[in-house]
Amino acid sequence: MKKILVLLLAVISFSCSQAQKTTFSKEALSETLLSDNGKQVAFKDILKNHKGKTLVIEIWASWCGDCIKAMPKVKELQTNNPEVEYVFISMDKTADKWKEGIAKHEIKGEHFMANDQMKGVFAKAIDLDWIPRYIIIDKTGKIVIYRAIETDFKKINTTLKEVRS
Repeated sequence: MKKILVLLLAVISFSCSQAQKTTFSKEALSETLLSDNGKQVAFKDILKNHKGKTLVIEIWASWCGDCIKAMPKVKELQTNNPEVEYVFISMDKTADKWKEGIAKHEIKGEHFMANDQMKGVFAKAIDLDWIPRYIIIDKTGKIVIYRAIETDFKKINTTLKEVRS
């Protein structure tokens, strides 16, 4: 009986830790990111600029093979969902590499770079454990997908259709 109880508690604990978040933490919102024009912008202000719109956020890096491999799917998303806005947040180590990646892969959307990459304050504040990572925010500002990766495009497409209606 004790083993069953311990197993049940472990499952419940894991399930709660993987729960869908519907808002960002204060730490994430107050963290600043480097814009492609060289200015520091608070994440909350980036979100505020997209208020009332459906928003897809992609966290990526120019050195990330899975990110590059997923780019055609992102472009397809953009083509099929032109009313959705897109923000790309890079985990690159240098602004030069980040900007080269944007140009090389012709990434359309708003661009920012985390100041301290994958293990930094912003990454920890959004529970970043893998890139590419996709977050979808609906028109009301609620996070409808907190964690999707490059193998989740079916789920992403379905969610975007649902939030449109």
